[in-house]
Amino acid sequence: MEAPWEPAAAGVLELPSGRRVRGRALSRPLPAGALPHFGLFLLGRQPPPVAWGSRWLRWPDFGLPADRADARRCLVDAWALADGERVEVACAGGRGRTGTALACLAVLDGVPAAEAVAFVRERYDPHAVETPWQRRYVLRWGDG
Repeated sequence: MEAPWEPAAAGVLELPSGRRVRGRALSRPLPAGALPHFGLFLLGRQPPPVAWGSRWLRWPDFGLPADRADARRCLVDAWALADGERVEVACAGGRGRTGTALACLAVLDGVPAAEAVAFVRERYDPHAVETPWQRRYVLRWGDG
């Protein structure tokens, strides 16, 4: 097991279990420091290749995942990998889709669904989870 993300590094969200996941905007340069082991890219079209393991989840801007079952699999896998690897979750702007995904990871990690958006906004980005339907998606995430 390699070193996890540094807790103070840009975009790093520490979950209650101690898992750390980095959220970021693909429209900005790659942050300095350690590279991810795995990236989950939340975009409406396929992202460019990266030098680490990655998965693309079709998720249009300001929307919800195109395939909810695939989204659940991707997020559960990312959460599991974050137990020992550097995982990043990213969309174009790093707020709406990324924040929604991070809130779902927080729910997987034990944060009540009704508190997950506030948890991510406080610890990751105050503007995370941009739309009412993204907030509703997080609320329903705990229902499985």
